[in-house]
Amino acid sequence: MLTILGKSDRSSGFCDKASRRSFLQVGGAAMGGLALNQILELQAHAGTGSSNNAIINIYLPGGPSHMDMWDLKPNAPVEIRGEFNPISTSVPGIQICELFPRVAKMMDKFAIIRSLADSDGAHDCYQCMTGRRKSERGPNGGWPSAGSWVSRLAGPANEAVPPNLALMYQTGNRTWGEPGTAGFLGPQYNPFNMVGRKAREKSDNMILQGVTLERLGDREQLRQSMDSFRRQVDRRYASVDSYVSQALGILTDSKLGDALDLSLEDPKIVERYGKSDEKFQRDGAPKMIENFCIARRLVEAGARYVALNYSRWDWHGGDGMNYPRSRQEFPLLDQGLSALITDLHERGLDKHVSVVVWGEFGRTPKINKNNSRDHWPRANAALMAGAIRTGQVVGETNKFGEEPVKRPVKFQEVFATLYHHMGMNAHRDRVFDGSGTPRYPVDAGIEPIRELV
Repeated sequence: MLTILGKSDRSSGFCDKASRRSFLQVGGAAMGGLALNQILELQAHAGTGSSNNAIINIYLPGGPSHMDMWDLKPNAPVEIRGEFNPISTSVPGIQICELFPRVAKMMDKFAIIRSLADSDGAHDCYQCMTGRRKSERGPNGGWPSAGSWVSRLAGPANEAVPPNLALMYQTGNRTWGEPGTAGFLGPQYNPFNMVGRKAREKSDNMILQGVTLERLGDREQLRQSMDSFRRQVDRRYASVDSYVSQALGILTDSKLGDALDLSLEDPKIVERYGKSDEKFQRDGAPKMIENFCIARRLVEAGARYVALNYSRWDWHGGDGMNYPRSRQEFPLLDQGLSALITDLHERGLDKHVSVVVWGEFGRTPKINKNNSRDHWPRANAALMAGAIRTGQVVGETNKFGEEPVKRPVKFQEVFATLYHHMGMNAHRDRVFDGSGTPRYPVDAGIEPIRELV
């Protein structure tokens, strides 16, 4: 396990005085305590994929309002249509919220699913990470997250970058910050989570002494620390097998660190994404919009799957913050998403990287007494981009946005679509669980969304 410690923050309130943002962990704790060389050895038996295809899964904790973002109802009564107006987009006939002008101008590069119909209704990210209802009975060990299926069936694209990565902050509401596990696939396919609230120091940590995320831009200092670390390992182990050597390659190769280091990015590109806010949004995640850029850098470096949580989208309490918060959040999300998709297209990655943006459920069509919208699992929406057929809307809700009336879509269908563009066959590629039962990434009868493939 590798830890790059953040600089001391006496105001952080954490016992180790590490700041909330400034640490990086790779390895053991995220994978059930297995040594990285053991993980690599187990992954080697799974085979590796030959393409550089990848998935970026952007989770908006708390349930963003489909009614105010992607599925406005301007002809509905005032208690339903809300405060925002729809605007036309670059695709004739498609309209979205006026607070997403950048996305509107490039709607030909996006697809909207307006008819997600099977939201579980639970206030957590489980369904957005696995495609399955949390209440659903699963195999012993549990259902794997999407990233774990990708890691198991597609394998790594680059030996120096783990295939299944996460930028999922540990949130006050714990269930908004869980990237999922590998379930019955085994801990070797768990995600490498890069962020959290505090460093988890364990006795088997391999720590780069004196190097913080703030100093990753100092290439000479980083090189010296890596060289020192290698010498320490050489003294500690008389000999290493090929998997230990490969593990050390991941832990000390600069490729992963470089991908996380925005000081190596063109400042004009970073500026496109907007300015991050490191403060945690109550019990949700911080508004780290720059993580959208880091996600692009990670898949460009060789990651197969990157999941991230962004801000907090549960705004229906007594404070009545739905519309004021929307005016704060929508423009920054608009800027970050448009920058990410522009980046992918400029680099030719749009043919290889699929993007999905969603939350756990939608919002009530009728506005409550606090001028907000409550939880509503009967209708939900998602925004997709990248290696799919874009410039279209899939599905339709009724005139009040209450439920799908055309082309209802399940979460598993979204993942089947993402797996399809990874080159995975969700009905052929199987793995046996501990009881010897064959398991597949999606259930029988679930197919990719035909309009998008």
